[in-house]
Order: sequence, then C-alpha cells, then structure tokens
Amino acid sequence: MSAQRQAHKFFLDARIEADTINVAKLALCQIRLMNDCRFPWLVLVPQRRDATEIFDLKQEDQSICYQEISLISRMLKQATGCDKINIAAFGNMVPQLHIHIVARNQTDPAWPDSAIGFGTREAYTPDAAAAMVTKIRQVIGTSH
Repeated sequence: MSAQRQAHKFFLDARIEADTINVAKLALCQIRLMNDCRFPWLVLVPQRRDATEIFDLKQEDQSICYQEISLISRMLKQATGCDKINIAAFGNMVPQLHIHIVARNQTDPAWPDSAIGFGTREAYTPDAAAAMVTKIRQVIGTSH
C-alpha cells in the first residue's frame, strides 16, 4: 500500500478492539459488542480517520452517523426488550470517536446510574458472545 493511501486508512484504536467483539459494518460505522455480559452494550465506531467528535465528521457522515445510532438503538431495544437505551460518546480515555449504545433495565446492577464505568466488567463466555453476535446480526439482517 502506498504511503499516501496508508495515511488515509482507518485504524481501530487498540483499546476499543481489545474491549469489544466485531459484529458487523454499516455504511459508516463498525458495530462492536462490548465484552461485558452484565449489559447488552454496543459500540458504534465511525470508520473515519482522525475523528474524535461527531462534529469532526463531514455533514453527510454526521447524518449517516445519527441514522445508524437510531437504527442500532431501535434494534437493541427490540432485541432485548429493555426499559431504556443509553447513548453516549465520551472519548475521555479513548479519543477515537465511538458511540456507546447500552440497553438498560431497572433490574440491572447499575440502575439507575450509568453502566459505563460501573464495577468490574464481566466478559462473555465464547459461546455467549457468539450467540449475542448472531442475535444482533439476525436483527439487523447481516451475516458479518
């Protein structure tokens, strides 16, 4: 790959990659499952280099990003039957633009506080992770 093409290539932050499981790609965003079985929790990562804020995206990409947030939020609520969807884009620890979409229930261990930063993450077992990824892919109608 040429140096010029390499300079424009999107790279996923290593911390996001380490904490999540790849689910699928949409027009703009990667969908990733947070590896924390306490909460149904997806992370959308716009595949644009050097974006740290939604306003860093071009106008067209902002529109696509909001559409994908809405689509995945609706899908997650439908798939889980949760009481509430929480959406956040902090970036304090990992500056690469990524949007957390968390299905919340009044019975979950963090309710009513934020799930983000709550307690110690509990990783999915490999089988449970595969089942959750399959379920999400089925609901959004993709195989990868």
